[in-house]
Amino acid sequence: MAVERVREEVRNRWHMFETVWRRSMQLRVVVSTLALSLAVVIVLGMVLQWQITSRLLASKEEGAIAQAESSLPILERELTAVDPNSDNVTEQLQAALNRLTTSSSGQSTSDSVAGAFTPVLVDGHAPGDRKPAAGPIQDVPQDLRRFVERGQLATKIHTVQRSPNPVTMVIVGTPVSSATRPLQIYLLFPLTSEVNTLAVVQRTLLISGIVLLALLGAITNLVTRQVVRPVRQAAQIAEELSEGDLDKRMRVIGEDDVARLAESFNEMADNLKDQITQLEEFGQLQKRFTSDVSHELRTPLTTVRMAADVLHASRDEFPLGLSRSTELLVDELDRFELLLADLLEISRLDAGVADLSSEKLDLVELVERTVEGLRAIADSSGVELRVGAPSEQLEIVADTRRVERVMRNLVANAIDHAEGGPVEIRFAGNEQAVAVTVRDYGVGLRSGEAELVFTRFWRADPSRNRRTGGTGLGLSISQEDARLHGGDLDAWGEPGEGTCFRLTLPRSPHKEYEASPLSLPSTRRIAAPEALLATSAERQSDDADEPESRDQGPARLSEETWEET
Repeated sequence: MAVERVREEVRNRWHMFETVWRRSMQLRVVVSTLALSLAVVIVLGMVLQWQITSRLLASKEEGAIAQAESSLPILERELTAVDPNSDNVTEQLQAALNRLTTSSSGQSTSDSVAGAFTPVLVDGHAPGDRKPAAGPIQDVPQDLRRFVERGQLATKIHTVQRSPNPVTMVIVGTPVSSATRPLQIYLLFPLTSEVNTLAVVQRTLLISGIVLLALLGAITNLVTRQVVRPVRQAAQIAEELSEGDLDKRMRVIGEDDVARLAESFNEMADNLKDQITQLEEFGQLQKRFTSDVSHELRTPLTTVRMAADVLHASRDEFPLGLSRSTELLVDELDRFELLLADLLEISRLDAGVADLSSEKLDLVELVERTVEGLRAIADSSGVELRVGAPSEQLEIVADTRRVERVMRNLVANAIDHAEGGPVEIRFAGNEQAVAVTVRDYGVGLRSGEAELVFTRFWRADPSRNRRTGGTGLGLSISQEDARLHGGDLDAWGEPGEGTCFRLTLPRSPHKEYEASPLSLPSTRRIAAPEALLATSAERQSDDADEPESRDQGPARLSEETWEET
C-alpha cells in the first residue's frame, strides 16, 4: 500500500508538472536555456580541466628531466670510488645518494625546478635476485626499470600506496656511469601540489558553473518575462472581452514591437466593440420588428378569418372555381395563423420572457397522444408509426404544452421526410434524465446539414412539398423549448439512411445530467433501406388482415424488435 501511494503521488506530481510545462512558455524557455547552458558549461569545464592538467604534468615532467640531467654529473663523480663487488656496496650507494641530496651550496633539492624528489640508485646488472640499491626501490615500477636498464631515459606517472593516502608521482629514470659498470638512478617527484592545484581548479570551475547557471536562469527569466507578460495580459483581456466586458484594453508602454502589438490589439477590440454594438442594435430592432409585426397582424388576421369563415360556410352556393378558392383561402389562413403563432413564440423566446408551467407528466403517454393526433396524416402518406414500448414509466417534471409541441414537430417532420418508410420512436431513461428519439428512413441529411436543421426557415430541399403545413420555425422552437427545460435536442442524418432526432430532458427542469440515456444511430449499424421498407410493407399487410388492430392505439415496438431493426 505504501508503494502504491508513493507511485500515485509521483504520478500526480508528474501530471502537475506536465500541465505547468504545457501552459507556461516562460518555464519552457528558462528550462531549455538552463539545459543548453549546463551542457556548454560541462564541456567547457572538461576542456579547461584537461588543458590545465596537461600543462601541469608537462611542466612537471620537463622539470623532472632537467633535474635528472643536472644531477647526473654530480652523481657520476660520487660513484667513481664505488666498488660494486664489495660487500658494503649498498652502503656505498647510500652514501653517494646522501652526497647527491646536498648541493655544493648547501641548498636542499626541494628548491629545485621540479620541486622535492626522492632519489633511488640501483645496480640493475648485478647477478642474483637481490640487486644492490639505495632508496625506496619498491616504488619504481618494473616496466620503467627495464627501459632504463637498456640504457634509455624514461619517465612515468605512477601511484604509490602510502599511508594514509596513495601518492601519485612522476618518476624519471636514467643510466649512470661508474668506474666498473653502469648503474641506474631514479628520481621520484610527488605530484601533491599539482593534485591540490587541480582540486582548487575543479572547485573553482564547479562554483563558477553554478553561479553562471544561476545568473543565466535569472537573466533568461527576466528577459522572457518582458516578452511573455504582454502576451499573458493580452490573453487575460481577451478572456474578459469574450465574457462581455468590451471596455478592457491593454496598456501601451513605449514604441517597440510589444507596444505596437498592444496598439493593434486595442484597435481590434475597438472594432469588435463597434461591430458587436451594431449587431446588438440590429438584433434588437429585428426582434422588435418581429414582435411588433406579429402583434399588429393579429387584428387584421382576425377580420380576414371572420370573412373567410363566412365565405367558407357559403361555398356550396358558389360556382365550382370560387368554392375551391374559398377552401384554399381558409387553408392558407390556417397556415398563416400557425406562422403568426410561431413568430410570437420566437419573439418571446428571443426576449427571454418565456416561462415554464411545470407539472408532473408521463412522457410515454404524452408521446402516444401526440402520435395518435398525427396518425391520420401518416396514414394518408403511407407512413407507419412505431412506438417502442419502454419497460417502465418515464415520469418527469416539465411543461406539458412545450414538450407536446416538440414531439409534434419531430413526428410531423419525420412523416414529411419518411418517403413511405416507417417512423420509429424509442424511449430510455435513467436517474438523471429521459430521452426519446424519432427516426425515419427517408432521404436523410447531407454532411453538415445536421447543424443547420434548427436554423429558422431552413429547408434541406426548398422544392419539397410539406404534408403537415409547417412554417419552417418548428425545429428552431423545439430546440429552444428543450433548452428552456435544461435539456437538448440533437439531430443525426446520412444520405439515403434517414434522420434521427433525439430529445433529452432532465427529470426536473434545469437539473444537470451527465449524458443522454439514448445514443444517436451509427451508420454501420443501420439496416438497408430496402429491408426496412420490406419490413414496413409486411407489417402493413398484417395490419390489413386485422383492421381493428389500428384502433387499439399506437403500434408498439418491443426492445427485441428495435434491436433487430
